[in-house]
Amino acid sequence: MHKTMMDATDVAQALGISKSHAYKIVRELNRDLKSAGYIVIAGKIPKAYWEQRFYGGSNHAS
Repeated sequence: MHKTMMDATDVAQALGISKSHAYKIVRELNRDLKSAGYIVIAGKIPKAYWEQRFYGGSNHAS
């Protein structure tokens, strides 16, 4: 099954950072999405948005 959403654990693993720092990043990305008019799910971010913000939209994170 292909995950379409990422949580703080996924972000921490992808960036090699602590979960507490990953939670801060997830919250920031959720704020950005909400201010752009998107519906957000607390504690999760769309993988496609993650790839856009951290890899310029390419598929490096797969």
